[in-house]
Amino acid sequence: MEKERTSSNRTLSKIADIWSVYTNELRRVFHDKGVVTIFFVAGLIYPLLYPLIYYHEAVEDIPIAVVDRCDTQHSREYMRKLDATREVNVAYHCMSLQEAEQLYHQHKCHGVIYIPDDFEYQIETVGGQAVVSVYCDMSSFLYYKALVQASNFVMLDEHHAIQVKRYELLGNDKAMAETLAQPLRYESVMLYNPGGGYPSFLLPAILILILFQTMFFGICMLAGVTREQNGELYLINGSSEETSTFRLVLGRGLAYFTIYLAITVYVVGLVPRIFGLPHIGDFFDLLRFMVPFLLATAFYSMTVSVFIRERETAMVVLLFSSVVLLFLSGCSWPTSNMPAFWRLSAKLFPSTYGINGYIHINSCGASLFETRHEYIALWIQALCYLVAACVSYKLSGWIYTQGSKRKEQQAERIDRLEERFGANRNGQLTMTNDFDDDNK
Repeated sequence: MEKERTSSNRTLSKIADIWSVYTNELRRVFHDKGVVTIFFVAGLIYPLLYPLIYYHEAVEDIPIAVVDRCDTQHSREYMRKLDATREVNVAYHCMSLQEAEQLYHQHKCHGVIYIPDDFEYQIETVGGQAVVSVYCDMSSFLYYKALVQASNFVMLDEHHAIQVKRYELLGNDKAMAETLAQPLRYESVMLYNPGGGYPSFLLPAILILILFQTMFFGICMLAGVTREQNGELYLINGSSEETSTFRLVLGRGLAYFTIYLAITVYVVGLVPRIFGLPHIGDFFDLLRFMVPFLLATAFYSMTVSVFIRERETAMVVLLFSSVVLLFLSGCSWPTSNMPAFWRLSAKLFPSTYGINGYIHINSCGASLFETRHEYIALWIQALCYLVAACVSYKLSGWIYTQGSKRKEQQAERIDRLEERFGANRNGQLTMTNDFDDDNK
């Protein structure tokens, strides 16, 4: 009985210790204006800011210039169809390529279509092949994509119309000519992004990266503040009281998790619905997936924060890592095409699995079981970084303690020297009176 009571008291004492660290960390967060700005203002405003920037799903009505050297019915029909597409707007009709080039250099257009003199002749000639030159603005990939896509749509439509006309000239009726011109019909279905919009492709990854980066930045800022106040992370803020390293790391991690759980519900649950981003996954599966992601992010940030000596250092790390983490996630470039070193490096960051898992559930409608690879990987990362944070805190505390002992030993030496030696008015060291009496 007595052993059970003792064990129960120890358990309650450990829970009380974790609760004390937890509440102390929450107070510390809410009393730091900079951290409150990062956690709440940035965490709430940034998810709204990015969708507003990319509010239009696709680039539309790009101004282009057309040089029509043929000036026939076929060439004018080609220009009308081109102007009717969603992607481009035929804003300028030029007489020469030099005139169109001037407009391009003045940034009045983002592409040029050149129709040669023999355009209609080649179309009307059996065996002929008309050529249309497309000059694209490669300063932006979206301009290039829109112009090429619009040109391809019009060319395919023209090609189909020419084939139908030739089959009709051979004596076939219109229905048979349509069938002969396109014996195999196909239907293009764009899965998970029906509009082909850039925001629907990019913003889900950015939303998760915002959660990761703001938590990381805030925790590193708190680490810098702690070092400025009492010198070490393993001490309770504002005092010299030590506590168990595991309970200290766990209590602080749970405090960050609690704060970001509410922010996560807002970011992944509400923001996609406000801006019409893909959100076809089960919301409760999504929340269960975010639990290990937030824990892994918190413990990862605490592990790295050991190396943060000043509050401002976190900003440098944040600016350096933001774009790198987006590329490593495999969202903008397939991981299969990355070198082996970068593929392995990407596995170290919770954001990699968080972004991919979120896209699978939220945008593709996968279940939590179908996303088990990322889900299990995040739990493994959470456990590994919990251990890493405890080890780094312990090592940091040992280094701090050894440094304090050396400082105390140096102070004792100085005190002993001051007892044996004195200083005259000119600042020169002289022997004390006792030493002078012994010489006499």
